[in-house]
Amino acid sequence: MTSTISQETLSPHLKDLENESIHILREVAGQFDKVGLLFSGGKDSVVVYELARRAFAPATVPFELLHVDTGHNFPEVLEFRDNLVARTGARLRVAKVQDWIDRGDLQERPDGTRNPLQTVPLVETIAEQGYDAVLGGARRDEERARAKERVFSVRDSFGGWDPRRQRPELWTLYNGGHLPGENIRVFPISNWTEADIWEYIGARNIELPPIYFSHEREVFERDGMWLTAGEWGGPKKGEEIVTKTVRYRTVGDMSCTGAVLSEARTIDDVIEEIATSTLTERGATRADDRLSESAMEDRKKEGYF
Repeated sequence: MTSTISQETLSPHLKDLENESIHILREVAGQFDKVGLLFSGGKDSVVVYELARRAFAPATVPFELLHVDTGHNFPEVLEFRDNLVARTGARLRVAKVQDWIDRGDLQERPDGTRNPLQTVPLVETIAEQGYDAVLGGARRDEERARAKERVFSVRDSFGGWDPRRQRPELWTLYNGGHLPGENIRVFPISNWTEADIWEYIGARNIELPPIYFSHEREVFERDGMWLTAGEWGGPKKGEEIVTKTVRYRTVGDMSCTGAVLSEARTIDDVIEEIATSTLTERGATRADDRLSESAMEDRKKEGYF
């Protein structure tokens, strides 16, 4: 299946990836009753939204955007999110982690990070809104647990993932069948790489939050990462705030998402930079993935994306 919008700017490789993702998105629209698109304002969720826009043009995107807001997000990303919604007319639902904390259903962590606290708001919002499928921008090249998961991933009534329940996905056939209370997590860009994402962003002239490009920022170093102080907290004793030229490879909770030292100010610069990197974007910049060897897989079994 092909997009209804011209593909003249795409390489054959990107055309194949785009066609595959659009096919998946149309399968989702055909198989499920109510679908949410997990949207953080990060590059991968922006690309999934762009693919959905192209999959259903000239109609509007039939999926509601869902953002689990930790309360510790980068202001530039929230501004970008709101501008995109206003510009495109997308429907946005925000589940605020702070609401669960205020009700006493969640407690702040000693380290200040709220990324692991997203699971309960996500699972409960899925149940409350009756989503039978939720789209996400996870890619297999990001992390070993994500490499295990299929495009259509069955989750139980608690949002939990059981690797033993993986279904075969032969000949681009996707089985969305599920029992009452279960839902399907769908990953339409599973087969893309970080380089593919950036090349597609360049080819399609997709707008991103400015923090993905080189800029001067006040940061401090902790555990080999450059972090930004904010409402979540700041430097501890012995950690000094300095001004560095940095950019972000991934977007998440400010408390656990580190910047990388970088002079990459354009998309071509970014593509060249990641081509020489020996670390994935999550491996290089996400403290929540360093908690243990199985940190991501453990969270996915609990209901995380």
